[in-house]
Amino acid sequence: MAQLRWSGRPTGDRPVLIAAFEGWNDAGDAATTAIAHLVRHWDAEAFAEMDPEDFYDFTSTRPVVRLGSEGTRSVQWPSNTFSWARPAGTGGVVLLTGTEPQLKWRTFCALVLEVATSMECSMVLTLGALLAEVAHSRPTPVFGTGYDPAVIERLGVEPSRYEGPTGIVGVLHDECLNAGIDSASLWAAVPSYVPSAPSAKAALALVERTTELLDTTVPTMDLTFEATAYEHEISQLVLEDGATADYVLHLEEQFDHDAQAVQSADDMVEELEQFLREQ
Repeated sequence: MAQLRWSGRPTGDRPVLIAAFEGWNDAGDAATTAIAHLVRHWDAEAFAEMDPEDFYDFTSTRPVVRLGSEGTRSVQWPSNTFSWARPAGTGGVVLLTGTEPQLKWRTFCALVLEVATSMECSMVLTLGALLAEVAHSRPTPVFGTGYDPAVIERLGVEPSRYEGPTGIVGVLHDECLNAGIDSASLWAAVPSYVPSAPSAKAALALVERTTELLDTTVPTMDLTFEATAYEHEISQLVLEDGATADYVLHLEEQFDHDAQAVQSADDMVEELEQFLREQ
């Protein structure tokens, strides 16, 4: 059985491959929620998928039994599906919605790059989320990293300096670098004091940053509503615990202080530029 099964061959003009994986790289389900939003609102159509047999330990990532409306029984396996869409102003996007594998990571990444190469993708962009000391009541920080100097300069992202254990996202970018394929990664910060709560707010931040990079748009009204509900719900939970409330207040004050510091620096730069123009 083929590890990569194609059901179609869409054509585009140097599309971008966007990937997000459920698991280690997906705090608060933010990355997979973000890419699911893009798939849904860009009316993306699936055209290829990976067979899960070689990539998962099914005693760890177990398949799930579902019953249909007529009582029909089906088994749903861990999936990695490639979908195609063509948002306004782009040459197209390939959206990979996946689950981090346990086995054969290099083979897994080779299949992703096979799709990227076959589709003549201009870049691989991964979405991720991590737990961090951030307040749920403040804007979600999203930072980008790149692995090639030209990509870093073109997208305005930071060079990746991370050292330590990595997930499938880190391995995929290493394989992209070795294959000469441009790649970058976007990461949203999720509050560490609510690690298990799905964060629509972080997902929204990833969606907005992704569309900004691609110079396109996507409807976000439903995700914005969910993000507002998330913030309200977490605020109510925080109020029930004094220690957590004090911690969140500290994070809010730190964020506000840093924001003022950035604004002050911007003001200084503006004043310096004005001084130089006057001279």
